[in-house]
Amino acid sequence: MYDRILVPTDGSPGMARVLEHAAELARVHGAALEVVYVVNSGAVANLPMESSWEGVAEMLREEGHGALDAAADAVEGTVERTILEGNPAHEIVEYAKRSGADVVCMGTHGRGGLNRLLLGSVAERVVRASEVPVLTVRVTD
Repeated sequence: MYDRILVPTDGSPGMARVLEHAAELARVHGAALEVVYVVNSGAVANLPMESSWEGVAEMLREEGHGALDAAADAVEGTVERTILEGNPAHEIVEYAKRSGADVVCMGTHGRGGLNRLLLGSVAERVVRASEVPVLTVRVTD
């Protein structure tokens, strides 16, 4: 049923639980596992003008490589790694389509009420926009 499983990561410690679920799903189905990290270029839009975008972008990419390495180290077997750049929800949805993913397995913090309203949820936006099925795994803060 699943040949390719896509796992977006933000590098947080809660990702261990998501990766555990995704790795088990991959094992059961004999599927390829790919982790992606999205450099959120919009998050640095409010930096002071004297900040160098290239310097910040490189720092964010290095952070992404670290997150991808940690994710790959947390599971057995071969894990593909990809860094994307842009709005996280949009990039995850578009990449899932382009890469031929059969399912997206991602974490959600389970925030509700005002926190969800103020912070938004990448997972919620992916669930709403994705043509590919999305499995959400609740992570701890």
